[in-house]
Amino acid sequence: MTEARESAGPHTRRVPGTPCWASLMVHGLNAIEEFYGELFGWEFRPGPQQLGPYVRALLDGREVAGMGQLPPDHRLPVAWTPYLASDDVDRTADTVRLCGGTVAVGPLDAAEAGRMAIASDPSGAVFGIWQGSAHLGTAITGVPGTPVWDELLTFETESVAKFYKSVFGYEEEPVVSADFDYVTLHLEGRPVAGLHGMGHGLPRDRGPHWQTYFEVADVDLALRQVADLDGRILRPAHDSPHGRAATVADPEGAEFSLVQNPH
Repeated sequence: MTEARESAGPHTRRVPGTPCWASLMVHGLNAIEEFYGELFGWEFRPGPQQLGPYVRALLDGREVAGMGQLPPDHRLPVAWTPYLASDDVDRTADTVRLCGGTVAVGPLDAAEAGRMAIASDPSGAVFGIWQGSAHLGTAITGVPGTPVWDELLTFETESVAKFYKSVFGYEEEPVVSADFDYVTLHLEGRPVAGLHGMGHGLPRDRGPHWQTYFEVADVDLALRQVADLDGRILRPAHDSPHGRAATVADPEGAEFSLVQNPH
């Protein structure tokens, strides 16, 4: 995670199922731009407007994430949503439905950038599906301010793992532990996402949901920034097998995690 990596060149194909984009829908886009701009050093440029006002977040001129404004009458939860790559969004959306999931938005064209849909798995966790053309997703990873991992927090992993495996062809690698229900999803031999079964520990007000991790240089410093910027600290900094981590929420309540790579 410590070296900047070009995540996608202009003609790079994403392996289907790879998390390729993180998108946040909020009520007050300008104020949230200020929060993430201060926290991660992002700058913003206009993006596809199919679902309303939308901006792409850039780091050193390269795209890392997107944010849009919810229509006033929408009561959707304010949350970060991972987009999973597809070679054919329409076919993937059909497979989602056949496997017990729901397609809530699309498939539809996002101007010249590509084609997308927003779906949910059988437990209700929301994710996006992205078929890129001009816009192939996050263009840089491995530096502070970039998404580094996506994890589904759900009741149990067995049934939901079958769903994602059927839709995207993941290989599963369970974490063998008597008291820890966790499955890592792999594509072409490398880990791309995780499923964490929390049972009754899952927050009742959220239900099953995907959580995006962003890399930071210093978790403790980032937490002070979050507090100064009117965000909230939901889980204080703690050491994990993947580095020092914490979970926070932005001023509109969108949860995300911060991770400081130990290397």
